[in-house]
Amino acid sequence: MVFIAPIVEGHGEVEAVPVLLHRMAVHEGAYAPLRVNAPIRVKCGSFLNDDAYFQKHVALAAAKAAPQAGHVLILLDCDDAKLCPATLGPKLLAKAKEVRSDVGYLVVLAYREFETCFIAAVTSLGGSYGLPLNMAAPEYLEGIRDAKGWLKDRMDCAYDPITHQHRFARSIDLEQARGAPSFDRFYRRFRSIVDATG
Repeated sequence: MVFIAPIVEGHGEVEAVPVLLHRMAVHEGAYAPLRVNAPIRVKCGSFLNDDAYFQKHVALAAAKAAPQAGHVLILLDCDDAKLCPATLGPKLLAKAKEVRSDVGYLVVLAYREFETCFIAAVTSLGGSYGLPLNMAAPEYLEGIRDAKGWLKDRMDCAYDPITHQHRFARSIDLEQARGAPSFDRFYRRFRSIVDATG
């Protein structure tokens, strides 16, 4: 069995991330069944800057993952221009290992927002959820500073992360979503865990 204990920052990700993980496992034809623990939601600022807060939540997730020889997934937006995923990712991984070294970790920093993967796959969402039928992803996806606003401006209804992230996660074309480099890295790292278990 592949066991993942996610740590996320948004209410929408609490619902959407398990859906995406299960879809990714099916897409890869995973041999081992996947179990996703109920995601732990954190305040990003506190998680990044308060060591006690970080240690508490990583320990909680690791306590769920350890008995299953599982992995802790840390998934955060990296929308602050001062935060470089290439620098922050290894730093968070090292800090997490200091908390618990007996579980695996998957650190994913969505540049700039989690919704960027939905914009990458917006062609597959066209005609649904208030989006126009003929949609095309912008050329430079990760140059978008406000992915939520990008979606909101193109929908004929209010964009609500809690409602729409879950629905989009169930519907997007995963290969199109991999057009967002940060999601592609997420996908490949998750695939390596699935392949190692199989």
